[in-house]
Amino acid sequence: MEVRSIALGAGESYELRLTGRGARGYVWTWQVTGDADAVSVSDVSEAAPPSAQALPGAALERTYLVRGRCPGGRVMIRFAQIRPPYPQEAPYDEFVLEVEVTGAAHGRDGG
Repeated sequence: MEVRSIALGAGESYELRLTGRGARGYVWTWQVTGDADAVSVSDVSEAAPPSAQALPGAALERTYLVRGRCPGGRVMIRFAQIRPPYPQEAPYDEFVLEVEVTGAAHGRDGG
């Protein structure tokens, strides 16, 4: 499991790319703990132009946009790769993003 820490200004965004196994039935889910109103998380993968047809079992990249909303907030976002039909199984993979939201945007997007 990878853990990454970032600081975002209010209104600033960070793009996170995670390799998935959607072709094998796995999906990424996320849970925000801490000052949950301090950030918003959205899956922007669908907005990307469709790529070539994925082969069965191929890895698929997903893109998530984390945006700072409330200055002074601290959150931990736990992404877990699971198979929805089997909720009792341990996640295939996990990624933790620790976010501190500062008072003002730094004028750049993270990446």
